[in-house]
Amino acid sequence: MRFADFLRIHMPVFILLTLLFSLQVFADNTLGLPELSIPANNPQSQQKIALGQALFFDTRFSKDNSISCASCHQPHKAYTDGVAHAIGINGQTGSRNSPTLLNAAFLQTFFVDGRENSLEQQALKPILNRREHGLENAQQILDVIEHDDTYKKQLQQVFAITEQDIRVEHIAQAIASFERTLIAGNSPFDQYYFAGDRSKLSASAARGLRVFRRKGNCSNCHEISWNNALFTDHRFYNIGIGFKRLADVIDRIEKGGNADQHGLNSEQQAELGRYNVTRVIADIGKFKTPTLRNIALTAPYMHDGSLETLEQVVDYYNEGGDHNRFIDAAIFPLQLSSQEKTDLVTFMQSLTSPQRSVIPEAVQN
Repeated sequence: MRFADFLRIHMPVFILLTLLFSLQVFADNTLGLPELSIPANNPQSQQKIALGQALFFDTRFSKDNSISCASCHQPHKAYTDGVAHAIGINGQTGSRNSPTLLNAAFLQTFFVDGRENSLEQQALKPILNRREHGLENAQQILDVIEHDDTYKKQLQQVFAITEQDIRVEHIAQAIASFERTLIAGNSPFDQYYFAGDRSKLSASAARGLRVFRRKGNCSNCHEISWNNALFTDHRFYNIGIGFKRLADVIDRIEKGGNADQHGLNSEQQAELGRYNVTRVIADIGKFKTPTLRNIALTAPYMHDGSLETLEQVVDYYNEGGDHNRFIDAAIFPLQLSSQEKTDLVTFMQSLTSPQRSVIPEAVQN
């Protein structure tokens, strides 16, 4: 059979299959995301997710009944809070910006310094933080459960345990299970790049993608793979933000000894970043590469919330950052034109998922 005859006979079938595949892809909120891995010791179930969602929005898990997990991770703000620093009980402010929980299920470490290695390990830390939820110990978490018959019944059903066997670890597992449902892909970028629909990006956004991958050097850390893009490499970098706060103490820290012995205030302690976890001098001022998905919805930016707009972020990198002797070698002046900067911002705006991807159906209803 001649090739032309083969195409004439089989092309309609090929076109139909392509169309069906495209419709399936465009309806898939996971388009552009890797396969989700679920821990063997914490399998998902609808009951567990519903329990975790209730716990996530419950203000009783705070010292003054005013703060829930959703206070800093609000669904309509892409699970951030829109302020520079997280606000906890009694109006206390933390030292860092609240990161989005969207696609946290795919992360390798948690918190901007990477001090926890799973959603389960992360889930209760804000509740036991004196500035955030303000509870002092795990027993105070269990006390809330003890006074709520619905929670007790749900926990027994979900984990197949007796009331006497309820542990704080079960609360952490349920919250983590809910957080694993906060999945957001299928952005215009995904439809353009992974599904091949070239109509999904404007000319400016398409140019911005080229800047992002080449001259802008952005994809060096905010990675795009051949079949998925989390827009993070899961690594830690000193990009210069906030490092001036360490100017008065950095020499003392480099000379050795525990940083806690150098009289650092809370802001300075926070600016040590990854060093607080590893105690390796080279990690001073390093913070985890954040995802850029839904970045247009998560202002302000950087670990300290110091930049208010994406335009300011682009300008910061274009100028080569705030230099210090620990700054990463990948941070240098980019010499972008005004058009290139505009295109880069337009591209980042294309990373916003459809609203029903950003806000799970259970939360919307």
